[in-house]
Amino acid sequence: MIRSRMFPYWFLAPALILFIIFTVYPVIASFILSFQKFEAGAYVFNGLNNYIRLFNDEIFWTALKNTFIIFIFQVPVMLLLALILAGALNSQLLKLKGFFRVSFFLPAVTSLVAYSILFSIMLQEEGIINNALSYLGIAAVPWLTDGFWAKASIILAMTWRWTGYNMVIFLAALQNIPEEIYEAASLDGAGKIRQFFYITIPQLKPVILFAGTLSTIGTLQLFDEPFNLTNGGPADATMTLGLYIYENGFEYFQFGYASAIAYVVVVLVAVLTFIQFKVAGDR
Repeated sequence: MIRSRMFPYWFLAPALILFIIFTVYPVIASFILSFQKFEAGAYVFNGLNNYIRLFNDEIFWTALKNTFIIFIFQVPVMLLLALILAGALNSQLLKLKGFFRVSFFLPAVTSLVAYSILFSIMLQEEGIINNALSYLGIAAVPWLTDGFWAKASIILAMTWRWTGYNMVIFLAALQNIPEEIYEAASLDGAGKIRQFFYITIPQLKPVILFAGTLSTIGTLQLFDEPFNLTNGGPADATMTLGLYIYENGFEYFQFGYASAIAYVVVVLVAVLTFIQFKVAGDR
């Protein structure tokens, strides 16, 4: 007979087993794989050679640089736009709030592949965006064939998709700020701008940190947009760490090397998240 105090563990067992099989085991196996290479039909221990190879791999450093450029420009702009939109949609003066909230959030539920392909069509040399620019007397922009504009295209696409997602997070947090705080600030003579910087931002600090952390992780794992928009080109101008992991693992079948790159990404995510927590404060 099963003791009653064992019941919770039996209920937790299915979830724990699935977690171990599909999360813990792959993490450990990929870490071990990062120290191996495929040789003579089997994986053999390779020491630190995969990690040493990283330091001499020009494409890896290019992918790292590209990823950080996209991260530095895209994440702050996206979070700022999301915060502004959330503030606007939280206003009592705005009508049709439901319509605008759904409209801005819809890109977040769009398939990553579908929206990437849509942007690749729109950003073609003869695409709708260049056609619109031509009506304004502006020369066609090489969105997908120039290194600078290719990065800008990825940043534009990511901002379009993820701004609404973060807006909803900020909006939910804004609605939990007591209205009495704003009323007291108004009585003390604080205008809307001072209220925003001295009430709204401090109250949203944990939520901004949460959204920033998620955005950091997502950007360092960036794959779908460069794969579908530019395939890493032109001349590796949009090669990212996520795309480079995919190429090494599933095109060149160098799974050991791909695992080493993946663990570099893990370390980068951990370091950047730690920095964000320290900047935001221990609380």
